[in-house]
Amino acid sequence: MSPNKFLSALRRLGATNAELEAQERQRVAEEVGAGRIGDLQDRQLARLRGTITVLAMKPRNGTPWLEAEFSDGSGTLTLIWMGRREIPGIVAGAQLAVSGRVSYVDGERRLYNPYYELIAN
Repeated sequence: MSPNKFLSALRRLGATNAELEAQERQRVAEEVGAGRIGDLQDRQLARLRGTITVLAMKPRNGTPWLEAEFSDGSGTLTLIWMGRREIPGIVAGAQLAVSGRVSYVDGERRLYNPYYELIAN
């Protein structure tokens, strides 16, 4: 075994499950040519691939907002579908390809009403 492969294997042994999952998400995103959440700038058009880690319905001024925390291993952003209580297939753990224009609101990355594609596991 080469020294680089040995060090890589050693790092994986000491990694937490969350770190291993993040590394896998980054690997998959890179393979399909998606951007990295950690590199996004305000008002940038983005095409991303990742996983919904948290899903919540948060009404704003009486209007339902479905919010999903989305991660690709390099960072997280919030996907927001305004006027929606639920979307079939959009559940915690679902893998998606999403695209839209990134907004920074209160220091948080957001995509409002993103185009999305469910990825079969």
